[in-house]
Amino acid sequence: MLKNRIVRLVLSTILSIKICLIIGYFTPRNWYDNSCDMTLLNKGISIYIYNTGIHTDILVPVRTKNWNLQQHFNLKLIANPSVSINYLAFGLGDRAYFLETYTGTSLPIMTIFKAMFLPTPSAIRVLAYRNIPQQYEIKCAIITQTNYRRLMEFINNSFQLDTQGNKINLLVDSNYGGGFYAGKNSYSILRACNDWTAESMKLAGVKTPLWSGLSSSIMYHINSGCNC
Repeated sequence: MLKNRIVRLVLSTILSIKICLIIGYFTPRNWYDNSCDMTLLNKGISIYIYNTGIHTDILVPVRTKNWNLQQHFNLKLIANPSVSINYLAFGLGDRAYFLETYTGTSLPIMTIFKAMFLPTPSAIRVLAYRNIPQQYEIKCAIITQTNYRRLMEFINNSFQLDTQGNKINLLVDSNYGGGFYAGKNSYSILRACNDWTAESMKLAGVKTPLWSGLSSSIMYHINSGCNC
């Protein structure tokens, strides 16, 4: 009898969690969204969010009227100097996972376990693009200059700095077309890659889900009809 009660309790708990996650997946955190206001096309800034399958990255122009990423990153280290770089993509991840997948070796089970269930050191991956990548699911948003400043300040503040105030370079490879930098806060299941993206999009005035654990939940809430 007690065993049946325990089983029912476990099943009902699992069901309740699933229901909450589903509700959080489809419910926007911020109902108001003007990120596809075409009146901003000439005076706003187009940003992009793309989905690699389990991970979302934020793609922004290297140079805008009021923000120049060349003042924050040495593009000659990130990409081949002969290639014109027009966009940089940013994404948060588990530091060990990022660095070990970069080498192309198979991931140790312990690395996967730690990334999924334990707080671990974080890293910011920065990728350089000449053009907007078309190999991924990608959506765009047009945001105001003010919201763009908030977005870039959030991204910039996500980097861990050394005693001289410089970003800590973990690995940069121009042949790879990007690099990895130490993240300021820890990475965990409670604040994973897509949660970081959602947090940044909320600051930028873009609609985000209550539960942002899956990359698809981020993409679901971004306006699909925005033609940037």
